[in-house]
Amino acid sequence: MVWDIDHDNERRRPVALSGDPTEWVREKLGFSADALQARVLGTSSKRGLLNCTRQWGKSTITAAKAVHQAWSTAESLTLVVSPSARQSGEFLRKATGFVRRLGIRPKGDGDNEMSLELPNRSRIVGLPGNEATIRGFSAVSLLLVDEAARVSDDLYLAVRPMLAVSDGSLWLMSTPFGKQGFFYEAWAHGGPQWERTRAPATECPRIRREFLEEERATMAERRFRQEYLCEFEDSVSGVFQSGLVEEAITDEVEPLWIG
Repeated sequence: MVWDIDHDNERRRPVALSGDPTEWVREKLGFSADALQARVLGTSSKRGLLNCTRQWGKSTITAAKAVHQAWSTAESLTLVVSPSARQSGEFLRKATGFVRRLGIRPKGDGDNEMSLELPNRSRIVGLPGNEATIRGFSAVSLLLVDEAARVSDDLYLAVRPMLAVSDGSLWLMSTPFGKQGFFYEAWAHGGPQWERTRAPATECPRIRREFLEEERATMAERRFRQEYLCEFEDSVSGVFQSGLVEEAITDEVEPLWIG
C-alpha cells in the first residue's frame, strides 16, 4: 500500500500512483528527465549499469529512483553505497530534497546516521565506504552503488548478499576509472543480465560543446575520453596497455627451473 499525507487532518491516506516512474518523478518531484534518465527511471531490470560522464546527473536521477521505490513500496529498504561517507551523505541530501517536495517532513530511521524513513515505514540508508562496518542489513529492495568504479571489490562483495532473500535490484553507477574492478568487469564481461546505459557528455543536453572543447584542450586525451566519453582507458602511468599484457600471459610455457 502507498500512502500520502493528509495535512489538514494529520493522518495518512492511500493514493493512486502513476504507472510510469518518469511521469511520477515529473509530477511529484518536479524533475523532468531527459531520454536516458527516463530509461534509468523506467526500467524494470533487476541489474543495471550506468556508465556516464561527469556532471550527467547520476546522483540526482538515482536519488529520484530511490525515493520512488520508497514511496511506492511500503516497508522497503533502499541502500546506497559510495566510496566515502561524505558521498553517501550527498546522495541522502538529494533524496531529502525530493522527500520535502512530497510534503513530508524528513526524518531519520533512528538507527542509522545517514537515513530517511517515510510514513509507510520505507527507508533509504546511506552507507560509508568501509566493508568492516556495513554488514547487518538484509532484505534490501534496491541497492545503489554510487561511483562504483572507485568502490573496492571487497565492499562490493560484502553488500551483494544483502539482496539474496529479497531478490532486490542492483544498480551500479559511475564514470569509468580504468580497466579494473567490478564495475569494469560487469560492463565488459558481465553478460546479458545487466542492462547497460551509456551517457557520454557529447549526448548530454546540459553540457555545452564549447566547454568540452576547452576540457579536451586542457587534459590528456585518455583522461578526457574517460571523464567525458565513458571509455575505460588504461592508466596513463602504465608502460604497456593492459590488452597487450593480457595477450602476453599464457600457461603453455614450461617453467624454467634453476637448480
